[in-house]
Amino acid sequence: MTVFLVGAGPGSADLLTLRALRTLERAEVVVHDRLIGAEILALVPSSAEVYDVGKTPGGPDNQDAINELLVRYGRTGRTVVRLKGGDPFVFGRGGEELAVLAGAGIDWAVVPGITSAFAAPLAAGIPVTHRGSSCGVVVVSARGCERDPELARLAAAGLTIVILMGVARRGAIAAELIEGGLDPATPVAVVESASTPEERVQRATVGELPAMTVTSPAVIVIGAVAALDLVGGTASR
Repeated sequence: MTVFLVGAGPGSADLLTLRALRTLERAEVVVHDRLIGAEILALVPSSAEVYDVGKTPGGPDNQDAINELLVRYGRTGRTVVRLKGGDPFVFGRGGEELAVLAGAGIDWAVVPGITSAFAAPLAAGIPVTHRGSSCGVVVVSARGCERDPELARLAAAGLTIVILMGVARRGAIAAELIEGGLDPATPVAVVESASTPEERVQRATVGELPAMTVTSPAVIVIGAVAALDLVGGTASR
């Protein structure tokens, strides 16, 4: 294999999988996203070439350039690690990059990661499914998606809604949910920078969501379970 698509998890280095760590330790080229922190990058061999190709929110889409970089180094036969936050197949455009590599005849492998869609609620003590409160969970991205009137129905049906990349659209999200029939008093939790020293959890309601002061990256959890706080003692941290 020459190109490894590796999920780096939600942020903390100790939440890397063992396979991710072992792959990273033998990398010769690393192409990483914006949210990969210094703690994880410190695990990259000093001899490796490292490229930060992170996209800035609201900035240009440089996906074509990333694809070209992966193909160019993939053809060298060196061990290339494409390092993505969370899980590369959960709104990480991992599938697009693998399709490009496959089309170029380059060998690849995927190393799954812990997605922030579940790690962030867990950090806040929120079970995304909970008997009597939530019979399921749906994960959506607020970036690049059209208005979805089904979200309010999903929440009203007892499903937890986890929204990624929704900070900038939180006002519109709340308005659409309420217009769709969701009770404005429905609990909301916002988890910023999950698993890192900057982690912060805020709790409110859907009606209060637009006025909240939130910093990216953050995960928004909507539904009855967002009112729960089941964080354990210091041993769980």
